[in-house]
Amino acid sequence: MSRKSANLTGILVACVTPFTADGSQVDVANLHAQVDRMIAGGIHGLVPTGTTGEFTTLTNAEYEQVISEFVKASNGRVPVVPGIGSTSTARVIELAQHSERAGADAIMLLPPFYDAPQFPALKVFMQSVAESISIPIMYYNVPGATGVHLTADQLAELGDIPGVDFMKDTSGDAVSLTNLIVSKSDRISAFNGWDTLTFVGMSLGAKASVWGMAGFIPELAAQLWNTLAVNKDLEAGRQLWSKLWPIADFVESVNYVAAVKTAHELIGAPAGPVRPPVLPLSSQERATLQRLLQEAGVKTV
Repeated sequence: MSRKSANLTGILVACVTPFTADGSQVDVANLHAQVDRMIAGGIHGLVPTGTTGEFTTLTNAEYEQVISEFVKASNGRVPVVPGIGSTSTARVIELAQHSERAGADAIMLLPPFYDAPQFPALKVFMQSVAESISIPIMYYNVPGATGVHLTADQLAELGDIPGVDFMKDTSGDAVSLTNLIVSKSDRISAFNGWDTLTFVGMSLGAKASVWGMAGFIPELAAQLWNTLAVNKDLEAGRQLWSKLWPIADFVESVNYVAAVKTAHELIGAPAGPVRPPVLPLSSQERATLQRLLQEAGVKTV
């Protein structure tokens, strides 16, 4: 099987999954509208069906539907990298192959959770999935959710597997992220995926940031990327980040998905409710988020 490559760079949005008002179905029309809005805002890629996309609440049919609809909605304008996660290798391969058939540019692969594999088993898992598809893989490093804790050297070793080209780091470990970007970029391309470390990742030279907040502030997210990564203007980047930092700090202090969906509603682009067991933000949390958005210059409704 000949391997394909993907040009992943810039702001890749960790996308929400829009649901109908009662939460019972995927809202396809809303999904397409959200994609158009984000691309118009200047973002560079879409990462649906990840943590922010509530993948654990999707039925098998919905999971595949959401992947297909994001690819259709993007229509080749920006890369689409669906998140793939399951406790079963067989199911992961089904979803990975569906993503490739649907036209995805790569996949973001979560290690099996609950029964966290040791590193030798993880490498076999990664290789099995990589051999089942020709599009590249972004390893999703989120130890707080999966229980799989890897060192920077182990993460780089995953990059030696043909097809495992990228990594989204949602560990919150700035030292490990720095090590990966500065010392091991020849083995795996590390992207930051922890909101409060977005400035750190960009200033270190990460080629991309997978960022849930970018779904509700796409223009500001793209502006931060252009300021730091493209124009290399550190001082202007600091000034912009000082406005965005309080939002990032807040959304990490509450339920992240609930905060992101509330923010979508506050900017006038609602994406439906969160699905249980996640609960909506409290009225006090909602008011705090609205204030922080307004203080950053984001118009709310």
